[in-house]
Amino acid sequence: MGRSDSEGRDKPLYMISVAAELTGMHPQTLRVYEQKGLVTPGRSRGNTRLYSQSDIERLNLISKLTDEGINLAGVVRIIDMRERMRRRDDELEELRRRVRELEDEVHEFRMQEKITELARYDGSPEQIMHRLLLGGSPDEADNTEDDAAPEPE
Repeated sequence: MGRSDSEGRDKPLYMISVAAELTGMHPQTLRVYEQKGLVTPGRSRGNTRLYSQSDIERLNLISKLTDEGINLAGVVRIIDMRERMRRRDDELEELRRRVRELEDEVHEFRMQEKITELARYDGSPEQIMHRLLLGGSPDEADNTEDDAAPEPE
């Protein structure tokens, strides 16, 4: 979910009467939930409560949890844990993105190193490729024939 999507969901839109209708709750219930810190609607210039789509979703979750028998203290803890989990998921996704970036950079660096070694070496292309494919340096390719045991005279 992108930032603009999140901003759209957080835009204060609905007056308390509309929010109450959308959630099936009484407006006084919404006021109580606000007092308890379960939801924090925005305010208009005239200080009218304005609920966002995100607030509506949160209120629907609160309704579902209380319908399942969870008291408001439990709802607060569940919502807090849920939000912390979302933040951790966002952090984890950012770290994964950064690891992929760094892996790409390392791969590029290694390719540049190999290209630099190839550019420095005077040997035949076959010797260079053979040595590089085996994980060595191009300079070692030149020594393969020199390392053979000398012929007896």
